[in-house]
Amino acid sequence: MNDIKQILLELHNHNITVEDAYLRLKEKPFEDIGYAKVDLHRKLRQGVSEVIYGEGKTPEQIAGIINVMTANGQKTILITRLSQEKSDALKISGLNIIYHPDARAGVYGSIPQPEGNSFVLVATGGTSDIPVAEEAALTAEVLGCRVKRLYDVGVAGLHRILSHIDDIMSASVIIAAAGMEGALASVLGGLADCPVIAVPTSVGYGASFGGVSALLAMLNSCASGVSVVNIDNGFGAGYLASMIDRIRTESCVKHT
Repeated sequence: MNDIKQILLELHNHNITVEDAYLRLKEKPFEDIGYAKVDLHRKLRQGVSEVIYGEGKTPEQIAGIINVMTANGQKTILITRLSQEKSDALKISGLNIIYHPDARAGVYGSIPQPEGNSFVLVATGGTSDIPVAEEAALTAEVLGCRVKRLYDVGVAGLHRILSHIDDIMSASVIIAAAGMEGALASVLGGLADCPVIAVPTSVGYGASFGGVSALLAMLNSCASGVSVVNIDNGFGAGYLASMIDRIRTESCVKHT
């Protein structure tokens, strides 16, 4: 339950006064710590708290943002594009960061246990796409999703993906991370009855132009139900997948 609903419930049950509820809702929506304005109301607006983008920030800056977030009730914090060196520095400063090297990300606090039986399927064309896929998978897990991984199932050997048709047809949403020509997303889009989020990766030789070829191919997919995020944007794919999974899960609960 988000904070606004909790306040309204307490007001409805006469546990707090109207003045108390008004004061709590009126509290400052962000905290200015000089180098960052930490958004404290993002969970109220979007259902998910702020995520820290680690690249370009010093360990001290990341630690400062984490301290503000935890002081305001945030229990789990995802730090994307975090290097091992910065993670080690954060641990030395006293913050218990669990580092996920494949995802190049860190998590402060515990990853929540998923509810229900729905799952997000994360697939890659090749092994080289795994870092982007792991960023997507970890993001979805931190946001409460159950995740299944299906790696190295690209179109160079279609029998590999076809051997997992049960998982493809059972997923609530699929993330397809692929470089080169980016064909995996179209194949999955033609097999699945759920939304497919295509993630072009910067994997490939010269004419792949750092992922631009895969991006354009995915944007031009003839399969219906395929959406595309930016090159190497595993976080964006995982975030969107969690929203779709949550909507589909809530819809199933309402019709049960």
